[in-house]
Amino acid sequence: MIRSLALLVWSVSLFSPAVAYAQSAPADDAAAAQAKREDALAEMLSGATLDGSFTVTGPGRDAAQLSREKYTLGTVKKIDAKKLDGKLWLIPARIQYGGKDAQLPITLPIEWAGDTPVVVVDNLGLPGFGTVSARVIFFADHYAGYWQHGDAGGHLFGTIHHAKAAHRGKAAAADAGKSAD
Repeated sequence: MIRSLALLVWSVSLFSPAVAYAQSAPADDAAAAQAKREDALAEMLSGATLDGSFTVTGPGRDAAQLSREKYTLGTVKKIDAKKLDGKLWLIPARIQYGGKDAQLPITLPIEWAGDTPVVVVDNLGLPGFGTVSARVIFFADHYAGYWQHGDAGGHLFGTIHHAKAAHRGKAAAADAGKSAD
């Protein structure tokens, strides 16, 4: 009996490192894959221009009418995950639509639907724009989503025009100069 127990303990000790590795390896792989997705998102959006259209739905609105919008982004970066919940991103943006034109440093939560980033905001106050709720995805150099502001809401969609490498460097330098003020 004791010999059987000793054999069992010895057998388990041989396989436990392999089991521990097998259990931690997928978690390590998943973390590395997520880090790559986040790096790709920051690269795609930093210095980019989102150029598109939006609709307005709600009482008395023509949902078929398209209006133009444009977002010119600075250096996009994830905020230190150790300090916060790990989902917040700083996205400096010049927002242009209708008669509005403002530059804001916006902090937005980004969730992931598999490998697709999704901005998820509920009742976010934006100076000069009011309180907004939205869901916006980024996929294959396009963005699309739904926004809500008071009684009005609508769709937004467009293309992502990537910055050239030199322009991304200028955007980073401009962002660094603003943070030094």
